[in-house]
Amino acid sequence: MAERSEQEITRESIDQWVQELSRELEIEGVPIDVDAVLRLAGVAAHTVVRPAAPVTTFLIGYVTGLAEASGQADFERASRAATRVAERLLEGRGGAGD
Repeated sequence: MAERSEQEITRESIDQWVQELSRELEIEGVPIDVDAVLRLAGVAAHTVVRPAAPVTTFLIGYVTGLAEASGQADFERASRAATRVAERLLEGRGGAGD
């Protein structure tokens, strides 16, 4: 049996955490693109400062929820729009391709 890489172990841990937290928050079935969240968090961390990563992803989630709850947009559309705003700001800082 081949040993799993650190990256595989990390990904499995993240996926398990997302499932557990989603279940406890009663949002199972909400599509979560973990790779996209991690990618954006990484860009924010390297473009602004490290603590910008969780703050950026929190704000995107928050505004997505507000938009969906108010009927302005469905989850997918609101999430894409908020992500585009963050990406545009990060690109303006010169880091969105890093």
